[in-house]
Amino acid sequence: MTTPVTARDRAKAERSDALLHAAARLFAARGYSGVSLEEIGAAVGVSGPAVYRHFAGKQALLGAVLIKVSQDLLRGGDEVRTDVSEPEKRMHGLIRFHVDFALGNAEVIQVQDRDVAYLSDSDRAEVRRLQRAYIELWMDALAALDETLADDGDALRLRVQACFGLINSTPHSTRATARRHSATASVLIAMAEAALRAATRGASPDPDPPGGPRPT
Repeated sequence: MTTPVTARDRAKAERSDALLHAAARLFAARGYSGVSLEEIGAAVGVSGPAVYRHFAGKQALLGAVLIKVSQDLLRGGDEVRTDVSEPEKRMHGLIRFHVDFALGNAEVIQVQDRDVAYLSDSDRAEVRRLQRAYIELWMDALAALDETLADDGDALRLRVQACFGLINSTPHSTRATARRHSATASVLIAMAEAALRAATRGASPDPDPPGGPRPT
């Protein structure tokens, strides 16, 4: 039997969401180490100690922010995979989804790029697990488009991660006003599709490029 959701439950959930949004905004602006728990609480009208009613501490807040974004990406990508059966349209749908997500969640992407090292071991492992699943979802979609890549996991992974790098760089290279323009999304979609389908020349890519993988 499902327990009824009370007004208190809803209020607590709304406060938790508000704390997550405030944490993402402040971490993006000043970095994880430059923000205190008191400042995050103050941003939503509560004291620092009151934040502990929702999260175990600042590190737990960071984990919740980055796990949620990874879950949202995987869930959205899986919906595209389920809803679109034609390979070309599925790949386009994944690109469109990720572009829209990146443009609408610039702050969280900035936090992901800069502050993942501050995660607890367990939260980092969960983020990586979710990211790997999302990458593999894209790899499967790309393999269905190009039979020459279907058996080359290293090449598929390289293309997908390079595509993510292109799209996810937008929060660092554009202003908020530009991210709201439809032309920005159109350019990113066209560039991402070209990057994924670029002709291959020369030797096979190094499966372990300098700097390691950048899942999202």
